[in-house]
Amino acid sequence: MLKRYFYKLENIIAWSQSILTPKQFIFLSSILVGITSGFAVIILKTFAHLVYSFATYINGILKLSFINSLLPMIGIVLTVFVVKRVLGGTIEKGTSQILHAVAKKASIIPQKQMYAQILTSSLTVGLGGSAGLESPIVITGAAFGSNYAQRYTLSYSDRTLLIGCGVAAGISAAFNAPIAGVLFAIEVLLVDVSISAFTPIMIAAAAGTLVSLIALDESVLLSFKRQENFNYHFIPYYIFLGILTGFISIYYARNFQRVEHFFAHLRFSPYKKALIGASILAAIIFIFPSLFGEGYESIKILSENPSRLLENTLFSTYRNNDWILLIFIGFTMMLKVFATGITLGSGGNGGNFAPSLFLGSYAGYFFSKFLNLTGLTKLPISNFTMVGMAGILSGLFHAPLTSIFLIAEITGGYDLMIPLMIVTSISFAISKRFEKHSMDVKPLVKKGNVFTTNKDTNILSTLNPNSLIQTDFLTISPDENLEKLVDLISHSNQVIFAVVNKEMHLLGIVHFNNIREIIFNSFRVKHTLVKEIMTPTIDVIYSADSMETIMNKFEKARVTFLPVLKNGKYYGFISKATTLEAYRAKLRFMTIE
Repeated sequence: MLKRYFYKLENIIAWSQSILTPKQFIFLSSILVGITSGFAVIILKTFAHLVYSFATYINGILKLSFINSLLPMIGIVLTVFVVKRVLGGTIEKGTSQILHAVAKKASIIPQKQMYAQILTSSLTVGLGGSAGLESPIVITGAAFGSNYAQRYTLSYSDRTLLIGCGVAAGISAAFNAPIAGVLFAIEVLLVDVSISAFTPIMIAAAAGTLVSLIALDESVLLSFKRQENFNYHFIPYYIFLGILTGFISIYYARNFQRVEHFFAHLRFSPYKKALIGASILAAIIFIFPSLFGEGYESIKILSENPSRLLENTLFSTYRNNDWILLIFIGFTMMLKVFATGITLGSGGNGGNFAPSLFLGSYAGYFFSKFLNLTGLTKLPISNFTMVGMAGILSGLFHAPLTSIFLIAEITGGYDLMIPLMIVTSISFAISKRFEKHSMDVKPLVKKGNVFTTNKDTNILSTLNPNSLIQTDFLTISPDENLEKLVDLISHSNQVIFAVVNKEMHLLGIVHFNNIREIIFNSFRVKHTLVKEIMTPTIDVIYSADSMETIMNKFEKARVTFLPVLKNGKYYGFISKATTLEAYRAKLRFMTIE
């Protein structure tokens, strides 16, 4: 029955494609992708919230704090089981795969990602794994956009645009923050789009938000209504908070990478690795229960009644002691990276978006509460808690605009705009100084697939150098006289010749422009050897060089042709003109309008 319904829907969409203009069909498609992504958010968020509520209810009835430790163990092991038995043994994690798909795979995202992320992250995070649902939401939305575009045979640029629509809708629905969703899609993923591309992305974000508003319980979402008025006298403290969140972002990024690296190199079966990681995570959550799950409930408690964080913990008798509570929050803040790294490294699925907000809220609270307890000042703790979230988000993802507007939207106003700008810009600057790449880009860099906000670099990375090498160029021996060279010139279109020995080792090159005067002198042509007039090769290209390296060598050498070596021997030439033409063709292909 359901299959028949989808078949009819597909027929209607196909019919609409035949009667609408391409731009009109993109607008319709952005709505459909936005709605679909919104429903994916509802499934994920609702399940995660129900499990958290169940665990809280059990703890309240039985007073058994180990329940919160047991559930994440079950979730991680079940995730590994699903990956092995249902998903073919592998699953790609993190939004970096979207960047890779856009840059390297013509915006083609596997069909299984439309359900794989929902299934696995529901088990991991829903059962208490210390990670976020936003990354799986973003990947799912991107997969909907990509596969929808493939189904209706849309172009690369339209596929990429619909990926952005799915991403924007997912973030928008997850936070009821359409502006932040649009900015995230453009600032983090689609780093270079034309103004006209904004419209479909905004439509998708609005559609996703509308679905979330209608169908999702607001208590499931992260939102704040309690904040104090901005006081410009506190600007110096916001500057210090920006510095603090910048360095905490670096601390998180580097330690997360270390934890992932540790688990990646464990020589155990996936199940043993899951049990080891889950056991360590269980012990951490037993002592620090606020590390359970996404952490949004803990953020709400922190902003409303922080002493509740010590309930049902080993420190519950000290819940009215502000200093003990502050120390507890400090340790929780510093351990979050290890809880998230263990969750994902041992086999769970999730992301770092929610952990960054968790960490930021704890950092902002710790900073302001510490200064208040010392009597140095009286800072508005709720404001610093919220602004701290933007600081860590900006530092980790190198996305200051997304961070500013996300916090502005979930707090219900823009009164904190100035401190948000201050903290996010400082945090971003510090993080960028010590960590060149964001959390999204770092996994690609480790694999040698650099994806940056530099459009030239991205386009060059998609070109295949081997397809540009001209291997049919005629060569000449160094002991030949110029009569042989003149004969080659007169019977070919070449202007440059490689001088090689019998073993095809490159000895030098001869360019027609450099020997014009000689070749019209018959005496010199007859009695001059090639080796006497060849130019030694200073700049060469190796077959393993990237396109960015090749273009840098062209710029440095200031020549139009460069010889290519493969396994130490002459292989052919690359023309700068051919390379630039390939770049221009790819640029036209990748432009999102």
